[in-house]
Amino acid sequence: FSIKEAQEPKPFHWGYHFDQIIARGGFDIILGNPPWEVFQTDEKEFFQQFDNLIQKKKLDIKAWTKQFNKFMEDEEMRQAWLDYCSGYPHVSAYFKNAEQYRNQKSIVNGRNISGKINLYTLFIEQCFNLLQKYGYCGIIIPTSIYTDASNKQLREMLFSQTSIGKLFSLSNERFIFEGVDHRFKFCLLDFEKGHETQSFKATFRIDPREAIRKEDLERFLHDESELIEINVDTIRKLSPDSLSLMEFKTELDIQIAKKISQFTLLGEEIEDKWNFKLTTELDKTATSDLFESQPASDNTPMYSGGMIHHFNHQFAKPQYYININKGTERLSGKTALGNQKLDCNDYRLLQRRISSATNERSLISTIIPPNNFCDNSVNYGVIQENKKQELIFVCALFCSFVVDFQVRSRLNNNVTIGLINQISVPRLTEKDAYFQEIVERAAKLICTTPEYDELAKEVGLGSHKNGVTDERERGKIRAELDGIIAHLYGLTEGEFSHILSTFPIVAETVKDAALKAYRDMV
Repeated sequence: FSIKEAQEPKPFHWGYHFDQIIARGGFDIILGNPPWEVFQTDEKEFFQQFDNLIQKKKLDIKAWTKQFNKFMEDEEMRQAWLDYCSGYPHVSAYFKNAEQYRNQKSIVNGRNISGKINLYTLFIEQCFNLLQKYGYCGIIIPTSIYTDASNKQLREMLFSQTSIGKLFSLSNERFIFEGVDHRFKFCLLDFEKGHETQSFKATFRIDPREAIRKEDLERFLHDESELIEINVDTIRKLSPDSLSLMEFKTELDIQIAKKISQFTLLGEEIEDKWNFKLTTELDKTATSDLFESQPASDNTPMYSGGMIHHFNHQFAKPQYYININKGTERLSGKTALGNQKLDCNDYRLLQRRISSATNERSLISTIIPPNNFCDNSVNYGVIQENKKQELIFVCALFCSFVVDFQVRSRLNNNVTIGLINQISVPRLTEKDAYFQEIVERAAKLICTTPEYDELAKEVGLGSHKNGVTDERERGKIRAELDGIIAHLYGLTEGEFSHILSTFPIVAETVKDAALKAYRDMV
């Protein structure tokens, strides 16, 4: 680099600006509210300086692509855009490789799962670096610091090299931060450098009905009755791979979590057992050239999160369609496919990504027919050796209250692959108790149209004509599934009743039916 190139990013030199403080070991106290943003280029944000109507128009993908191409025809705007983009790769590479940010990289289950660069995570580590021994930090950050698998190494740093004081998790429902979406969750975290955390006090006020008002915040922060003590050894036992913290509200939550954790994590690969793998398919922005707005004989729906619900692949109509040949060519990277078979050519599980712990339900899943595509608002899952019964079994678990309880206690607005890999799931097969009962019922809820005839035949249902479409009967079957799965996890009636109580928006009749089904099985 030349001197000019080094000066262009306008770096802030801590050692230069705070030389005397750094020389004596660092800061005594750091208080901060860092940016809650991902470090990446933002087309719409950048071009708002040229056209402030962009935000107001809320352009969809196709309309925005047309507008972007128009901007690129202007030489001055094109050069400004290229200059803006050119700085990101170098700075990004620095963040990923600098020794001072070594805790940004996380290895979970033997895999590097570090994702996009979040500015707030950089600030946390830099605050730690800048503190002197026994220095104290208080910081306001998103709750993904304690939930996301990509932040595992940061949590390890906090657990092993600092003493965490308190963690307050809050929803923004009463607009404590006026410029932040009301559904956003954030937390107040404090820690002291130079110790190890054995346990810490925490509280999770993430239910909109419990949202704190701005004028009550100070009183709430000093109310010890709101706090529950969480042991780090418990976190290591419940989330050995990711060290993710579940949002416990009571001691009973911890007791239930320990009981559920007797089963292996879904993301763990086990020899001589079926293994489930989640991934994504088509990036909605990068593949927008494939989108068609109307159905045709040679195209097929592109599934998005809003199109699916529990055991339902027709919850909403498609927004876009994709030509089958063009879609498969894009996925395979070849023009001549030969005998190659892609995941999109078979039945597979879809799971909606965008969600919240305050929604009616947080984990939404179903199985879609072959020869369809899906965008990155969903994750899709397959089982090795293409085992259909096991795939239906996993779908049934995903649609249950018990597994949803596991997800929403770790959820931060996005049901990521890393989060799903952390849930505890029994790896049953047809030789095990409960397996066939679960698969038979779930198949009746999934196989309701002719596209599912092959699946219905393979799992013993015959055809889609034996599927159940009557809503009352479907509700009864779903209640039975919830009751069976609660028994499968070894829950007592009191524990299952408590899990149901954590879904406040779900109709009481639905929860009562699930509890009755549990009792009937006893």
